[in-house]
Amino acid sequence: QVQLVESGGGLVQAGGSLRLSCAASGCTFSSYAMGWFRRAPGKEREFVAAISWSGTSSNYADSVKGRFTISRDNAKNTAYLQMNSLKPEDTAVYYCAGSQRAFLPGYPGAFDYWGQGTQVTVSS
Repeated sequence: QVQLVESGGGLVQAGGSLRLSCAASGCTFSSYAMGWFRRAPGKEREFVAAISWSGTSSNYADSVKGRFTISRDNAKNTAYLQMNSLKPEDTAVYYCAGSQRAFLPGYPGAFDYWGQGTQVTVSS
């Protein structure tokens, strides 16, 4: 079955950077759009970024535009989220997700598979 495994989370000071990875298995990775979501304590799950199956198109939440970059390496079956200029409000569990149904999905219902999440904590 399809599995998505996130890694790269951790504790970082405000202004720092982290790169999250999402390794996929059990699927034809290159046929899936990939996305990142996050859930902060006491808040709803929030869209962060998505990338098309080819990697040529992407979109971002306004809150992360200019700071986060989503990318993918289809040869490695892996998607990435480069996070720069991190802020305390970026603290959340980050989830990757895959969609075979949509070109550039931006909401949870458009995704078919989800990872377990990785914690990102940004200290002030």
